[in-house]
Amino acid sequence: MDATAAPLKDTPLAQRHLLLGARLVPFAGFRMPIQYTGIIPEHRAVRSQVGMFDLSHMGEIEVRGQGMLAFLERMTTNDVTALSTYQAQYSLFLNEQGGIIDDLVVYHLPNRALLVVNAANIEKDYAWLTSHCPPGVRLANRSDETALIAIQGPRAEAVMTDLVDCDLSEIEYYHSAEGTVAGRQILFSRTGYTGEDGFEIYLPNELAEPCWDAALEAGAQYGIVPVGLGARDTLRLEMKYALYGNEIDETTHPIEAGLGWVVKPDKPHDFIGKSAVVAMKQKGASRKLVAFVMDAKAIPRGGCPIQAQGAVIGKVTSGTHSPSRDCGIGMGYVATAHAAPGSKIEIVIRDQQVSATVIKPPFVTNTSHR
Repeated sequence: MDATAAPLKDTPLAQRHLLLGARLVPFAGFRMPIQYTGIIPEHRAVRSQVGMFDLSHMGEIEVRGQGMLAFLERMTTNDVTALSTYQAQYSLFLNEQGGIIDDLVVYHLPNRALLVVNAANIEKDYAWLTSHCPPGVRLANRSDETALIAIQGPRAEAVMTDLVDCDLSEIEYYHSAEGTVAGRQILFSRTGYTGEDGFEIYLPNELAEPCWDAALEAGAQYGIVPVGLGARDTLRLEMKYALYGNEIDETTHPIEAGLGWVVKPDKPHDFIGKSAVVAMKQKGASRKLVAFVMDAKAIPRGGCPIQAQGAVIGKVTSGTHSPSRDCGIGMGYVATAHAAPGSKIEIVIRDQQVSATVIKPPFVTNTSHR
């Protein structure tokens, strides 16, 4: 073990995870629950009923001041000016070459914006924003003081109804609201990373345990279970949601990653990386991120070579056993000529070539996602 490495952090819910018998593993500088009872039962609970996640390792950066929207227009690829108050938006930070610094969610809130970024990129993102921050715009890293709990699944709204004093039926997908939990005002949104209906709750650290306990109590009648990062990964992979460090990083471009839909070159303000994105759109990407299903009983893993007719055409970025489809599934970058749905490819697993088929994502379509 590296003696110079920073000690792992615990989230405000660490004691709850231990009491529930979670298996904790290092992740992005934190000790995080990888599973409680098992990845497959936790995955299936979210798909059929409801599950709850501790995501307090994620980063929250607050932006305030005059010129806030113009600053965010320059720093992010999506059109922030199109957001109404309390609306959220998936977006990207790009470098000048069009590489993805991070993917994030932007919340347009009264008198401020909240940027939710990946745990491993908090310091990098904050430094990037600070280096471009104009006079009049104020940044604050709220990550260490903010807990994040996600409630996801077909019965998520029923659980949330018992927690907050809001009419949840009026909150649309990627919209947020403020409500009261344990006598304190908190922010929550109809967002998630599972493909199911659900909510994400942002609250002060001291409210994390009371909120977690209240949600478990309210959700008992709906079959709620705590869910670890293992099932979070299988759930997101079934939806072909990109994971930073796997599908996207500073060497990948939005067009090849299938994220062109969150890049708006025609929005009112220019953004960092725009010229590189426009150039790739005009030229066309030489590779594309695809979803594939194994034709035989095998589980692909990140890093496995992808071949076509014996020639290497790319590599797997994420792979797993899909609990919903009961087969091996994965994502990976391949040469564009092999990216069309129906294309036959081979995944090299332990020196064995195993046939697979490129499909049109997602892998699962009958979800409760609104």
